[in-house]
Amino acid sequence: MTSTDRNARPDRSPGPPSDPVPGPRPRTGDEAAPRPPAPLVRRAAGRTLALARRPYWDRPSPAYRVRRWPDLTALCLATLFLWASLSPSLVPRPWYLQGIVGGITATLGYALGSTLAWLFRTLVPRHPGDRVRTRCWQAYWLLAPVASVWLISESARTQRRLRVLQDLPPSLTWHTPVIALIALALLALALVLARIVRLGAVTLIRLLGRLLPRPVAYAAGALLTAFAVLVGVRDIVYDRGIVDLADRIAAATNGGTREGIARPESRHVSGGPGSLLAWESLGYQGRNFTGSTPTRAALTAWSGRPSRDPVRVYVPSTPPVAFSDDRPFAAQAALAVRELDRTGAFDRAVLAVAGTTGTGWIDPRAAEALEYMYRGDTAIVGVQYSYLPSWVSFLVDKEKAGQATRALLDAVRARLDTLPEDRRPKLVVTGESLGAYAVEASFGSLEALLAGTDGALIMGPPDFSPISRELRRDRDPGSPVWRPLYGGGRHVRFGQFPAADLARPAAAWEHPRVVYLQNASDPVVWWSPALLLDRPAWLSGPLGPDITPEIRWFPLVTFWQTSVDMAVSYGVEAPHGHRYGAGAVDGWAAVAPPEGWTDADTTRLRAHIGHRPAAY
Repeated sequence: MTSTDRNARPDRSPGPPSDPVPGPRPRTGDEAAPRPPAPLVRRAAGRTLALARRPYWDRPSPAYRVRRWPDLTALCLATLFLWASLSPSLVPRPWYLQGIVGGITATLGYALGSTLAWLFRTLVPRHPGDRVRTRCWQAYWLLAPVASVWLISESARTQRRLRVLQDLPPSLTWHTPVIALIALALLALALVLARIVRLGAVTLIRLLGRLLPRPVAYAAGALLTAFAVLVGVRDIVYDRGIVDLADRIAAATNGGTREGIARPESRHVSGGPGSLLAWESLGYQGRNFTGSTPTRAALTAWSGRPSRDPVRVYVPSTPPVAFSDDRPFAAQAALAVRELDRTGAFDRAVLAVAGTTGTGWIDPRAAEALEYMYRGDTAIVGVQYSYLPSWVSFLVDKEKAGQATRALLDAVRARLDTLPEDRRPKLVVTGESLGAYAVEASFGSLEALLAGTDGALIMGPPDFSPISRELRRDRDPGSPVWRPLYGGGRHVRFGQFPAADLARPAAAWEHPRVVYLQNASDPVVWWSPALLLDRPAWLSGPLGPDITPEIRWFPLVTFWQTSVDMAVSYGVEAPHGHRYGAGAVDGWAAVAPPEGWTDADTTRLRAHIGHRPAAY
């Protein structure tokens, strides 16, 4: 036997005899399926097992940028932010939104904690040992889950108390485990995305390092990564994603009509017989506004006295007529004045210019309150500058609100100036939410508003509205920001419960008057980017009448809580949240009451309008 034969390893595995036919054997059974190369499989399995065997309390290894355990400091801050998000805010929120708020705020906490941990590792040469890290991780896993479950359950109690303050039933469904899972899922998703971006940045820097000096490669890689993320978020996720989807949905909605709304038969209404604007062209909110005009018979039945058909004029954002003017808002205003002339609006007792929201919505209760008061001897006009929801309009074309309303007011006042003073109707303005901003932006200051109108009714003005922000900032000493007193109440007064609030102070209330309906619990009024880092004045005592004393301000957290509150601000009843109900009756009764109007009339009309739901 040769040496080769002695060193040969015998084949001891059982199997069929060797094939006498030369050439490869045909594949049968499992052998027919292609298999990945064995070295790649072993390498992947080895890395996975190595990561699994590595204790999570060990220091993070740079070899794993996506799969490694979260940083302990970052996880602790994420948990603290989650706990802070469980505190009550302005309005009650459902359990699924609590999970979303918790996930978003936990992500912010993790990002802050990760940054602080990186700074500590960079600036401090000595790091905690493995024993200390092990004990810290064990303490976290012992305390955090138990405390989180208890605090989520406790948050249900504070939500029930807030519901009682805002006249809602105290019953509440609060899925504690699901809230925790939603928050954890959002945090995990954000963490994975952030680590993928980081992995891409490191890879890019490594590639650039082959061509450029190391400092230049780091700077160029960081800038290119930041630019790619910015473009992706802004152009793809935001513009082509969220905004484009909202635009498509809003465009489809704008072509419809609310159930129960039909083309008006009155010639005094846009879209009716003889109108300069076709019914089909008015858009969703325009058709709802003009199609719900109260009839002369309804007004007569309520008042018991002869009434007139009210005038309602509405010009959509894209009227189906050709304009020679290259300024679209001026062209809209000119068409609105022509329609007002056609309907005889300038012969009425009151002419109201209404600011519209992003979708073109006008508060139907504010319109009806004025029409019932004056038994139809009124005209109300509004123009649409967008069909997008108000939150989208705020982001992409907020300035259009003020520009469109200002052009309309200028055109209306120019037409009024051609009339004898004793034949001019009272000119009043009104608006709610983004419509309130549209009115305020049209004037810019309280002095201009008082000089240019016979009164104003403003409801739920956003924080960025110029006049109301100035009034709250310069309020009389001692008055809270949620019920400010300005100039001793001489021309301007605020109210949440207008029947009582507008009667204070007892000092004389001169004309022209401006009434602000502003709920202490309205997140639309109080939302501001400043909430990220600054404690708001509305959380300083005394708190509003429908705000729970358990509310707290936390940096970053309160901003997201208030942002989510805006989405559910219609889930309560007036006068809470962003609901103002029949408060417009008291507002108009204070701003421009008809001759002979009494408090009993206000009470009766408030009951008549308040029992019917308004279309939001």
